[in-house]
Amino acid sequence: VQLQAFGGGLVQTGGSLRLSCSASGSISNINIMRWHRQAPGKQRELVATIGRSGTTYYTDSVKGRFTISRDTAKYTVHLQMNSLKPEDTAVYYCAAIISTFDTYWGQGTLVTVSS
Repeated sequence: VQLQAFGGGLVQTGGSLRLSCSASGSISNINIMRWHRQAPGKQRELVATIGRSGTTYYTDSVKGRFTISRDTAKYTVHLQMNSLKPEDTAVYYCAAIISTFDTYWGQGTLVTVSS
């Protein structure tokens, strides 16, 4: 599975960005798609997930502001980020989960929120 993430950039506090992650290769084996982020000096954290059935999960800090969705036909997963805060500044990574021991990562896209 190959993943390509894009859509990051610089935005002011309160602004919006939409990240996208396109998957190719053995996409029929993907069970869950995830967005993670890693801020400078911090550990990578899980932001949102979407399962094969469409079930979603959000970490508490982004609930009500971020929305994960997918375009099944194009096997692209999106992360709509609204009401952005400076603490959302990070490199955002998408991941495709095949199984517990089989995860693929995209290259990351930088989101910078200015105060």
